[in-house]
Amino acid sequence: MTSTMLPPVASASTPTAPAPLPAILGTYKRQAPLFVRGEGVYMIDETGKRYLDFVAGIAVTSLGHNDPGVNAAVQEALAAGLIHTSNLYRTAPGEALAQWFVDHSFASSIFFANSGAEANEGAFKFARRWARSTEHPSKHEIIAVRGSFHGRMPGTLAATDRPAYRMPFRPLMGGVSIVERDLDELRAVLDPETAAAVIVEPIQGEGGVRVVEPAFLRGLRELTRERNVLLILDEIQCGLGRTGSFFAYEQLGIEPDMLTIAKPLANGLPIGAILVNDKVARVMQPGDHGTTFGGGPLLANVAHHVVQRLSDPALLQHVRETGAWFGEQLQAIADRTGAVRAIRGKGLMWGMDVHEPAAAIIARAFDRGLLLVSAGEHTLRFLPPLVITQAELAAGLEILDASITG
Repeated sequence: MTSTMLPPVASASTPTAPAPLPAILGTYKRQAPLFVRGEGVYMIDETGKRYLDFVAGIAVTSLGHNDPGVNAAVQEALAAGLIHTSNLYRTAPGEALAQWFVDHSFASSIFFANSGAEANEGAFKFARRWARSTEHPSKHEIIAVRGSFHGRMPGTLAATDRPAYRMPFRPLMGGVSIVERDLDELRAVLDPETAAAVIVEPIQGEGGVRVVEPAFLRGLRELTRERNVLLILDEIQCGLGRTGSFFAYEQLGIEPDMLTIAKPLANGLPIGAILVNDKVARVMQPGDHGTTFGGGPLLANVAHHVVQRLSDPALLQHVRETGAWFGEQLQAIADRTGAVRAIRGKGLMWGMDVHEPAAAIIARAFDRGLLLVSAGEHTLRFLPPLVITQAELAAGLEILDASITG
């Protein structure tokens, strides 16, 4: 007599198999469509649907997608057959790009990194290296201000004022603190014997697109000079033409000791930089910092093309004029709908505080073919390519209006 083996009956306590993991680590909540092409200010998914891009890769593709000049710079670099050398060797594109920045800024020297977070981490190291050259052996503290976002690495996360980003990774790097965006608070904190540097964004992007008052920044520059503390300006999101001048600091009448840049520097290829003045440059020694990929010949060749385009006076005038018009239109939507609490921004970098969760409006806009990004739970952020036309902005505003009202 044969027995029939029945499969075991699952009980309430039988563990279920875990869901399969995505091949790319799940640190992002990506939209479902697969994007396959880009054309100007549009991204196109696998079905052929076109999306008007008001994100620009989070302020990165300032010259838009599939730009002929950028493509030509890539091909020029590839034709040389020298994509990478490491920083053991000199290359013409890297040196030409560095000299361009020295000729067009306050900087005496530049260090090339791979991203904005790495640029800020490097700036913290440079500040502490400089501080060791002073007469105060305890000079090491890095001070950030309320509302800041400087990155997600150990040092930059300590300088980032987003509790949700910080809490899972405590303890954070020591010697870094956040204080109120107030000169009296800073006067109390900036001890010449312990403070090495203050870092601040002229416009706080992730912090809600909050324009830091020029008077505050000018006062901070005076205070840091008085206390022999370095001033680091983080222009990773607001620099390189985004506010209507090539550098945001040019509108303030001040110069920093260090400046960090990244996002649009090569229109989508990964490169960042730290610009430093003479007193910082002179204390840095071989071996104090390094990078394998930073400023490689392919990236530097493309970045050299991009910075010349982004510094073009005609483009900067376009950003100022079109950006002012765009801000007026956002305010008109706010006045008409009653669904908006505040509008803030400059150039083509704007924030809109809304009553309902920003994610709901972003989702409705996405369905209608407009790409938006948030800057907090109730803030929409607008970062379109700098080459966008008024007509293209108007088309996006029409979708935005419909998405806000339902």
